[in-house]
Amino acid sequence: MSTTIKLNDGIQIPVVGFGTFLIPPDGSTYQAVREALEIGYRHIDTATAYYNEDEVGKAVRDSGIPREEVFITSKLWVSHFGYERAKLGIERSLKKLGMDYMDLYLLHQPYGDVAGAWKALEEAKAEGKIRSVGVSNMTPKIWNTYIPQFATMPSVNQIECNPFAQQKAIRSIMTENDVKVECWGPLGQGSKDLLTNETIKTIGEKHGKNIGQVILRFEVQEGMIVLPKSTNPQRIKSNLDIFDFELSEDEMNVIRSLDTGKTKHDPDAPGVGEFLINNYPIED
Repeated sequence: MSTTIKLNDGIQIPVVGFGTFLIPPDGSTYQAVREALEIGYRHIDTATAYYNEDEVGKAVRDSGIPREEVFITSKLWVSHFGYERAKLGIERSLKKLGMDYMDLYLLHQPYGDVAGAWKALEEAKAEGKIRSVGVSNMTPKIWNTYIPQFATMPSVNQIECNPFAQQKAIRSIMTENDVKVECWGPLGQGSKDLLTNETIKTIGEKHGKNIGQVILRFEVQEGMIVLPKSTNPQRIKSNLDIFDFELSEDEMNVIRSLDTGKTKHDPDAPGVGEFLINNYPIED
């Protein structure tokens, strides 16, 4: 199985990326990203609202790996939505990362002037500042509200996704337009119920793999891009070690049957946008 997948704009993206959400910008992000790059990750996911873009950029530069060999994703925060504000936000991310371009840039949360922000992303892509553009946390309701307003189709929608929350409704809509799923929280954000699941454990024992590796392999075989996060070097390494085995269709169906149809985060809930803007301030 290939370690990359082609997006609908022709860009190749590594299917396993290293997530940096909630890794503090106190040197911890720098250390974790350096570790991930040394192990073999070539896709790093950050965001303006993670407050660690600068450490991600420094880790990539200090790694000695050519910039074009590392796929960098970041995200525009809701405080910078709207056409003019988004242009400022894009420049802010580039400056923080210390890079001339980003491989993928997403609208992090679908609230406020989404269409205006998207127009700025499209222009930045045309200017070569962003190679690919996408969205995040879009439900079917939100997708159907905003996507018809866009001149171009997103390449990805980064959403909460794991075996207990397989997001079948939005995935069906996205498949029609060859928009790829990026899973945040692909291991259930450390869910004990998921990471001790006996069904998945039994499948793993057949392949000599741990539960986390089976989960990530399932998601990748489903055509998704996964962004596991860890600061533990052994776990960082094991999360990437999923390309030497394959789940059978029967095993895939068993894991598909674990879906509850529910997510921990509900982007459709009232007041979510206001809460995010008020509690995660971003300066220009």
